[in-house]
Amino acid sequence: MSRSPKNGDPGGAPSDALPRVVSSRLVYEGKVVSLRVDEITLPWGSLAVREVVDHPGAVVIVALDDEDHVYLVRQYRHPIGRYLLELPAGGLEPDEPPLAAAKRELQEEVGLEAREWSFLGSFFSSPGFANELLHAFLARELSSVQGQPDDDEDISVVRYPLTKLLEHPEECADAKTLAALLLLRRAADNSPRAGT
Repeated sequence: MSRSPKNGDPGGAPSDALPRVVSSRLVYEGKVVSLRVDEITLPWGSLAVREVVDHPGAVVIVALDDEDHVYLVRQYRHPIGRYLLELPAGGLEPDEPPLAAAKRELQEEVGLEAREWSFLGSFFSSPGFANELLHAFLARELSSVQGQPDDDEDISVVRYPLTKLLEHPEECADAKTLAALLLLRRAADNSPRAGT
């Protein structure tokens, strides 16, 4: 049974009541994200301020070829000032279904198309301050097409053995890549072929 903290003490067990937004103001609106500041009432009555990064959502793709190699992209990530090795991914366009975005991003970033697509699951990237929801897909039966990376993307494609990546996930210090690999492992464990 849950109970609300008494006398404004946040140390008690959480209640089932959701905080209520008292006020909200847009601080910044950019090309990819917006930032708003919300004032909320907590279940025990205290006021709190929360900074929220609004994001339209994104996709991440595990593109796996017939030799069980996965396609990664190496790209510069300015907020951390370094290059990262990641699964291909990208943001949703307005009203774009996640699968359509995944197909578009795989072509643009990696120069591949897939005949077989499987949904692996969805997850929040960093719910402490952002509402970005990522949708993970497995792409199989790959064929090459002309890639079209954005003009401001510094991307190189790396073909990598999936087994090695699962054994050494630290090769990718990227949360969406690690989460998608976990979902892929779960799907493989639950597949009919897993017991054979």
